[in-house]
Amino acid sequence: MGTPELISPRSPRVIAARRLAKRNFRGKERLFIAEGPQAVREAVAHRGGGEPTLVELFTTVEAAERYAGIVAAARATGARVHHASDAVLADVSQTVTPQGLLGVCRFLDSPFDEILRARPRLVAVLAHVRDPGNAGTVLRCADAAGADAVVLTDASVDLYNPKAVRASVGSVFHLPVAVGVPVEQAVAGLKDAGVRVLAADGAGEDDLDAELDAGTMGGPTAWIFGNEAWGLPEETRALADAVVRVPIHGKAESLNLATAAAVCLYGSARAQRAAGGCRSVTSS
Repeated sequence: MGTPELISPRSPRVIAARRLAKRNFRGKERLFIAEGPQAVREAVAHRGGGEPTLVELFTTVEAAERYAGIVAAARATGARVHHASDAVLADVSQTVTPQGLLGVCRFLDSPFDEILRARPRLVAVLAHVRDPGNAGTVLRCADAAGADAVVLTDASVDLYNPKAVRASVGSVFHLPVAVGVPVEQAVAGLKDAGVRVLAADGAGEDDLDAELDAGTMGGPTAWIFGNEAWGLPEETRALADAVVRVPIHGKAESLNLATAAAVCLYGSARAQRAAGGCRSVTSS
């Protein structure tokens, strides 16, 4: 077989994909970019509302050969597959060194009410988180800890920012994520669903170790994580059932957002397993 024909850099498909780097175009089209073999593999496997999430795939000839299974699976879902030059991938990509696969995907966020109806036992709420890399990394931590959902408040970064999607390393396709929820609505809804809401804050009155030792974290729990620089505002802390700090046993001044989130989420996950995996503190 000959070398596949490459899509033109001036193709309307390339221009449309390039525009998805901007939030307003993503919102208008309800499409976003997933880059690299891991993210594209997860996008191929994901279905939202009965439809395949991946709608289009751009691949270099070399990547199409190296990841033939992913490309074949993409075609099997009905996604349009385009062969592109390295220059085209670099132009559309948001990374310094593109990996040769770039997918255009449908939005996949879940309604907040749908998350509540599923009676979640572990939820991460990102309030005022502005850095997309941190948001994606916390989403990845939540996925790894076995969380049931993630909520991004209306004051947080766009879930579909390319940097957030990359930082999630495919986890954006693994668990329900609600976006644009006011923090007051998120906390009220979770409490009504029988979920204990904890605010993670370095100046918290309660200590995570003490909470774990006291056996108070075995039930459904939501953690609120705040801004990278200034944490959670007082009005948000006041909404929580408790404000909990991660203890610093050494000389470090503090923990970054993603590290603190991982410690809190894994602490809850272990406590819930020890408690027999209780999914709700209210009767169904």
